[in-house]
Amino acid sequence: MRIVLFEPEIPPNTGNIARLCAATQTPLHLVEPLGFSIEDKYLRRAGLDYWEHVQVRTWPDWAAFLQGKGPGRLVFTSARRGEAHHCFAFQPDDYLVFGPETRGLPDELLADDALCVRIPIWGRVRSLNLSTCAGIVLYEALRQTGMLPEASDQ
Repeated sequence: MRIVLFEPEIPPNTGNIARLCAATQTPLHLVEPLGFSIEDKYLRRAGLDYWEHVQVRTWPDWAAFLQGKGPGRLVFTSARRGEAHHCFAFQPDDYLVFGPETRGLPDELLADDALCVRIPIWGRVRSLNLSTCAGIVLYEALRQTGMLPEASDQ
């Protein structure tokens, strides 16, 4: 399982997702342009001292990511499109792709044949916070694929 942040904009969200990746030993891919510097103090503060435990790779653009990513399906996330995350059949080598906070993934990535998941929202909000979404989707994917450790392993 891998997390991909496509053009992330808000440092604390990326820092929180980096902490999530450190906690689950999940590689993190950042696709530029980024809305901040990797050295940003808010990014570091949100990730605290976990950055050294994150397998992070930065890509100059989407084309470079696609060329170098390696095997595995791209599973795109959307606030309104796709199958509910808990009904979708994840695979262990999936790349979970999340879009920028203010605009989501561009339509060209969410083509008709794209695998797309959403987190059901029935309250009166437009969307959930990006780092919250990453945690929800990642843990469901890990649960489904048997990649969560047993209670005795923790």
